[in-house]
Amino acid sequence: MCILTEPSQNKLKVTSKEAVLKILITEDCNSALQELLENAGFSCQYQAEIAYEELINSAKNYDGIIIRSKFSLQKDFLTENQHLKFIGRLGAGMENIDTESAEKLGIRCLNSPEGNRDALGEHALGMLLSLMNNILRADAQIRHGIWQRNANTGYEIQGKTIGIIGYGNMGSAFAQRLSGFDARIIAYDKYKTGFTDRYVREVSKDELFRETDILSLHVPQTSETLFMVDNEFFLQFAKPIYLINTARGKIVKTSDLVENLKSGKVRGATLDVLEYEKIHFENLFAETLPSDFQYLIDSDKVILTPHIAGRTFESEKKLAIFLAEKIINLFAKN
Repeated sequence: MCILTEPSQNKLKVTSKEAVLKILITEDCNSALQELLENAGFSCQYQAEIAYEELINSAKNYDGIIIRSKFSLQKDFLTENQHLKFIGRLGAGMENIDTESAEKLGIRCLNSPEGNRDALGEHALGMLLSLMNNILRADAQIRHGIWQRNANTGYEIQGKTIGIIGYGNMGSAFAQRLSGFDARIIAYDKYKTGFTDRYVREVSKDELFRETDILSLHVPQTSETLFMVDNEFFLQFAKPIYLINTARGKIVKTSDLVENLKSGKVRGATLDVLEYEKIHFENLFAETLPSDFQYLIDSDKVILTPHIAGRTFESEKKLAIFLAEKIINLFAKN
């Protein structure tokens, strides 16, 4: 069975100093991860520079592997290493691990979305405020000697209806940070019910499409959500919307987003993630840019950041702590 999102509620178990598991840490992370695991009796090897070919050869020597985004661990790798007790992912998304195959092989899959939910909630709010108040455009104009007050008149969040799709760690963190703006916050989650709380009201998909002024996406990348946001999706909204995507780039079909930005159906977009992320940007910029991406770059109705919504100095430590807690609670000896 794969553990994907549920936070650990148990206290850390007290263990002997004898190593119970050998763990390979394959990417840069906060030192708290290794410290907590070793204090709980595990043996950790930190190899942040390890390449995939080396991982293939050395995985057999470990009981658990901790990754971030560098590796994609699919069925072939998992089948060859079905002795693994767990794979830990420093972060929220699990699309770079074949969790279905891992589950069948008895390999536990652990992640730590609790660690960066606060950072992501703050970042999403900051991007929204910047977009609706024309902050980046006004800043750039002033730096070029242009002083335009009327042309940069903004909109308030107060009184708007903010629709959230996906009400897990990230969606709920964003809703909490919106609570002081006197806005109406609604959420739809296909796989959850009964989550109405002090910050959000659960609604049907139809009501979300009907009422939303500002849409924020907080769903994982799966076969079901791949390019979920397309022309057909946008056409279901009764009103023009602002779009916030801090989830995964391939949830939004860029060409259709551009079409709806041009038509005015999408009033503006804040994108921390892009469809093109798997392409090395150094090569992308050295060659001809896709026309849709060029439009995003040139548009003052779009704010872009390089997949940093959940990345703060504080979240790096929290990601490590939450993941270490889960490993310890599952595998440490009493």
